[in-house]
Amino acid sequence: MKLHMALSGPSMLSSSSAYRLNPLLFHSHHHRRCIRAPLWQINRYKAKSYTAFALENGVFTSPEMAKSFDFTSEERIYSWWESQGYFKPNSDKGGDPFVISMPPPNVTGSLHMGHAMFVTLEDILVRYHRMKGRPTLWVPGTDHAGIATQLVVERMLATEGKKRVDMTRDEFTNQVWEWKDKYGGTITNQIKRLGASCDWSREHFTLDEQLSRAVIEAFLQLHEKGLIYQGSYMVNWSPNLQTAVSDLEVEYSEEPGSLYYIKYRVAGGSRDDFLTVATTRPETLFGDVAIAVNPQDERYSKYIGMAAIVPMTYGRHVPIISDKYVDKDFGTGVLKISPGHDHNDYLLARKLGLPILNVMNKDGTLNEVAGLYCGMDRFEVRKKLWSDLEETGLAVKKEPHTSRVPRSQRGGEIIEPLVSKQWFVSMEPLAEKALQAVMKGEITIIPERFEKIYNHWLSNIKDWCISRQLWWGHRIPVWYIIGKDCEEDYIVARNASEALEKARMKYGNNVEIYQDPDVLDTWFSSALWPFSTLGWPDTSTEDFMQFYPTTLLETGHDILFFWVARMVMMGIEFTGTVPFRYIYLHGLIRDSQGRKMSKTLGNVIDPIDTIKEFGTDALRFTLALGTAGQDLNLSTERLTSNKAFTNKLWNAGKFVLQNLPSRTDVSAWDAILAMKFEQEESLLGLPFPECWVVSKLHLLVDTVTASYDKFFFGDVGREIYDFFWADFADWYIESSKARLYQTGDNSGASLSQAVLLYVFENILKLLHPFMPFVTEELWQALPNRKEALMVSCWPRTSLPQQSNSIKKFENLQALTRAIRNARAEYSVEPAKRISASIVAIPEVTDYISKEKEVLALLSRLDLDNVHFSESPPGYANQSVHLVAGEGLEAYLPLADMVDISAEVQRLSKRLSKMQTEYDGLVSRLTSPKFVEKAPEDIVRSVREKAEEAKEKIVLTKNRLAFLKSTVLVSE
Repeated sequence: MKLHMALSGPSMLSSSSAYRLNPLLFHSHHHRRCIRAPLWQINRYKAKSYTAFALENGVFTSPEMAKSFDFTSEERIYSWWESQGYFKPNSDKGGDPFVISMPPPNVTGSLHMGHAMFVTLEDILVRYHRMKGRPTLWVPGTDHAGIATQLVVERMLATEGKKRVDMTRDEFTNQVWEWKDKYGGTITNQIKRLGASCDWSREHFTLDEQLSRAVIEAFLQLHEKGLIYQGSYMVNWSPNLQTAVSDLEVEYSEEPGSLYYIKYRVAGGSRDDFLTVATTRPETLFGDVAIAVNPQDERYSKYIGMAAIVPMTYGRHVPIISDKYVDKDFGTGVLKISPGHDHNDYLLARKLGLPILNVMNKDGTLNEVAGLYCGMDRFEVRKKLWSDLEETGLAVKKEPHTSRVPRSQRGGEIIEPLVSKQWFVSMEPLAEKALQAVMKGEITIIPERFEKIYNHWLSNIKDWCISRQLWWGHRIPVWYIIGKDCEEDYIVARNASEALEKARMKYGNNVEIYQDPDVLDTWFSSALWPFSTLGWPDTSTEDFMQFYPTTLLETGHDILFFWVARMVMMGIEFTGTVPFRYIYLHGLIRDSQGRKMSKTLGNVIDPIDTIKEFGTDALRFTLALGTAGQDLNLSTERLTSNKAFTNKLWNAGKFVLQNLPSRTDVSAWDAILAMKFEQEESLLGLPFPECWVVSKLHLLVDTVTASYDKFFFGDVGREIYDFFWADFADWYIESSKARLYQTGDNSGASLSQAVLLYVFENILKLLHPFMPFVTEELWQALPNRKEALMVSCWPRTSLPQQSNSIKKFENLQALTRAIRNARAEYSVEPAKRISASIVAIPEVTDYISKEKEVLALLSRLDLDNVHFSESPPGYANQSVHLVAGEGLEAYLPLADMVDISAEVQRLSKRLSKMQTEYDGLVSRLTSPKFVEKAPEDIVRSVREKAEEAKEKIVLTKNRLAFLKSTVLVSE
């Protein structure tokens, strides 16, 4: 494929290589004489020296050697970056460090599009700030994911016929470590596949020795301050996993179920004295401690202060109370209060001083409080109890009802609200400091609207349950004294020997101790992640503060509650400062229809498969075009389009390389390198097409840099895309051919070569954070590259821009578009060159005429028959008149474009056919039967077609009249 074809895009410029079929005069370095040769031979000749140069390091492929960028080279390029130490922070450059701590993915995980999104955005920022000259550090790692990992290993053991409970704790955890060592690196390798430029020498795992010490130290300090306590409170309980789970690990789904209406007889009343309660969980009635009504509900006011009999409990009485919390208009207006099994009931019971009654065992079966139902599974009890209520006449009715059901994120089972003895952190003192950090501007949340969510959650925060009944995780650093009360007598220590020493000091030398069997919530260690990975508490604050995290990127508002806010609280508490200055929250990745990706729907898009088909750069570019906080719909069409963008960039690079001088042509390179486009005087000396593209580049650098600094990733991508494709590839590259392929003086070619190189290398720099692989490959192919693109200097901002030259080129573009549109309208053959008279005011004529070759090249004009004047030509009546702008017109001789007689015949036939079609449409619309009986949308469609046909007839008649008048004039 010839170069000009490879560069083709959707623009009007796609096939405008003026000399595509023509031989060209060029100067041979070998024979010192002018010879004639086709363009492809010249390009092949120039490519030879670059091919050798690009292959010198054995890592990169010369663009001249490949039709398109080879995705398989991405891993080779990545390994080269890493081997050169480019991912490590370079403190020699000075400046404030830029640091990001990677949100550690679960060690059990494999890459999904959510990971791909945050890795892409974080890598964009890291690469940008590295090129800006800041010592840049991206700390990677993985999370031990207590519940998820234990569940995976237990399932693996089950396939071998083994159970965790049949093993000792050490035996089981050894099995988990073996699994982690064998499979735990999967997601890390996949993250590398995305191009993540992390300092892998600093990779951490949340159960590493260093991080484990940080977790223990944090527990000790919080406990010493009285912020950690033990007690029995309501938690989310997973009967299958046999552990409390965090709010984040509970997912709510709307599911079909039933609403059960049950009679509660009033103690001491007649058979007609009862209250009807509606509930979705009748099995919890054994835990009822009260019946509540609204104090203003006249239906039940007479029962307030009396007692109700809980069904199927052998006559157990509970008080009938009033509270404005009860909605009298919802259901029956009567609320059963089961504080041991409902979060809202629990809070109400604590407010009113009601007792807590637990009727459920940890495995989801009912306990002895349920009487005859003791030992039965909770869902079996629901069926049996309803049947028994029907037999005793206490069942009123059952009706379909959609409930919001809490399910375990890991196992999928229904979570049970349960009062359980756990360890908690008092959050109010910690939350207040975190609130102040945002209010004072020490932390900026992007998008700003998430500040309200952050503030609301922290202002209404509950104490945090940090204990989990698992074997995999950070063991709670608490030891109990054998023979003593566990809630009153315990030791908090860094290790068993320290705990024994403390116990002996307090209780004597004969004391025996044992450690709390629970582990800490995974989120507890994750909340310490940003600073524990940097050495806290082993390293002094001053040492690790030099690389303290600057920015955090995470997904959506849910994570804002459970992780981000907790990191802020812990960071302030333990280091005295906020853990990052910026918090950027991106949206979810959805499918092309806007649906959340799930295995159930079968719409999950695998990032690794996507990379194999479209390349990492196309995937990254697609993901980065989203808006902060907004979900992104990912489609094959978007990926295909951005793969085409990668190819367009590659082909532009091939064009630039193939049109540069040979590396051995010292004088040619001296001329190119002598041109400095960063200076005002140099810019003023350029012809306006070159001045235009350099000015637009300088404007782009300013705009893009500002967008990077504001985290406007989507704007960055679109701004670079538009400039590269529309301005550089479709306009300047095409314009440059007028100088590159001219005969005689080489100064014009040298100028275009310098501008091409200058603009293209800066495009690569601006685009590198988004598309690191293809840009690095192209950069390495450019001559005189002494360093990697990823560590090159970011383009300077505030460079000169000539608005006058921009206006001049825009006039040239407008004229070109007008001529192209006329050619298309009259179906002029693409290869045909036509004449033109350009009529313009002297000022415009002056600069347009100087770029006559460019205009001819872009518009496919006959260079020898392009004339400039201040008034219309004598053949104006036989020409197509174009108005490109104020003071700029063109006349295209019609006879030059078409065979007028043949065109008159063709249009006459076309007009006749159009008139027949139009008459048919009008006939239908004037028929009362059609208008009255046909569907409204059909009638509307016919009316629209008729109006469109009428417009086309008018245009065709006008064009025919013009052509006929032209024939008459010529006669």
